[in-house]
Amino acid sequence: MNWTDWQTLSIENPFTANSLRETLDGGQAFRWSLEQEDIWQGTWGLHLTQLRLDPTQSLQFRHPSKNRFTTEQAIRDYLLLDTDWNAIIDQLPWRSDSHLQSSIQAFPELRLLNQPFAETLLGFMCSATKQIPQIKIMCANLANKLGDEIVDGAHALPTWEQIAQSSEETLRSLGLGFRAKNIKRTADLIVQDPGCLDTIETLPYEEAKERLLVFPGVGSKIADCTLLFGARKYEAFPVDTWIIKVLQRRYGLEGWANPQLEQFGRIHLGPYAGYAQQFLFAYERANR
Repeated sequence: MNWTDWQTLSIENPFTANSLRETLDGGQAFRWSLEQEDIWQGTWGLHLTQLRLDPTQSLQFRHPSKNRFTTEQAIRDYLLLDTDWNAIIDQLPWRSDSHLQSSIQAFPELRLLNQPFAETLLGFMCSATKQIPQIKIMCANLANKLGDEIVDGAHALPTWEQIAQSSEETLRSLGLGFRAKNIKRTADLIVQDPGCLDTIETLPYEEAKERLLVFPGVGSKIADCTLLFGARKYEAFPVDTWIIKVLQRRYGLEGWANPQLEQFGRIHLGPYAGYAQQFLFAYERANR
């Protein structure tokens, strides 16, 4: 595959290698891989790009020569490079929460991504009871079997319409297991109501979550992940195994039910609770 020359992205607060890894490979998205020691390759929609930090720690990108529409602006939008993350961090309650403060200090340049909403829902529906490497395999299988070719054998994730045209048996053959039934049923519902995901993405958080929970196989955590990482609903506070451990060990919330933990997170951490959650998640995994 022929690639363009490397180009530098201007950023006010540059990534470190550690924060770039955690942003791309820390459970927000499942279509990034480390191709070489310092080169990350990822896809979203019909975009395919590679990122690296040069020796001066500047973030650089390139894309396949045939994929001209993967522009610098598309990458900036996906990485949210023009968002003032320091101003958002300043609104988090780290001054009164020493553990959150430690988590932020460990990953000060950790950022959230701006992923396509429909793709984010699919990725997190694959995530049920699975770890990141296994989710990546399922997503790759779906793309290679059902998705459109981007360039030279690289494929996009399938649309929900493409999934609806497939069968549950085909989805199971791609390693989706029990998730195949719910993903197929969700695809069928989505194609019966064209534009429903576009509508959900624009709704206020509580209403959007209520609508997502209607889809088979979408529980509270999957809905919150989809809204946080695919719709920029930063008040969403996904509660998974790691966050349960954090809230039990660091905040003394033993015996609390998941809905109570979600409510605690949103109240204690405020309107950017989901961003704070990523710091807590990254710190706990790094210190496991």
